[in-house]
Amino acid sequence: MKTLKNKLLLLLGICLLTMHVHAQDIFISKNAAVSFFSSTVMEDIEGKSTTASSVINAKTREIIFKVSNTSFQFKKKLMQEHFNENYMESDRFPFSKFSGRITDDTDLTKDGNYTVNVEGNLDIHGVTKPYQCKVTLLIAQGIITAKTAFKVKIEDHQIKVPSLVFKNIAEFVEVRLSAVYQAKKT
Repeated sequence: MKTLKNKLLLLLGICLLTMHVHAQDIFISKNAAVSFFSSTVMEDIEGKSTTASSVINAKTREIIFKVSNTSFQFKKKLMQEHFNENYMESDRFPFSKFSGRITDDTDLTKDGNYTVNVEGNLDIHGVTKPYQCKVTLLIAQGIITAKTAFKVKIEDHQIKVPSLVFKNIAEFVEVRLSAVYQAKKT
């Protein structure tokens, strides 16, 4: 009877250890920062959000990033209103999303500095387009810090700019992402 009990405890311990290791594969960022910048001779426009969420699966290297369009803040309240109502149509398209994969064979559980390639699909304004970019990762003591910047052509996502303000908005906007990921707690 005692050996059966010991075997069951050993089996339970192995199951718990396996579950713990699996949970360590998932890293979550709940307050990721997303900003974009548009510069023209007429005006600079910058929107910032610090409420994006993101998940990385360290085993499969898959990554998902999602931000509420209404969470972007601007220096001028009127810019924020125009962004949500006229350009992003946030009532129809409440979120912008990226889903993709780190294509390099990098062990995301080992401490170090890495520059990795990420490929995937970016959905803005209801239009999904393939993107790729380089991402800088700092991995230290089970925490992953990620940063990247890339350009988005607003026309590619069918964002209409009225001719009246066409000179105020750049053809491309620079998007910057920054996130700190921690292992998902079991």
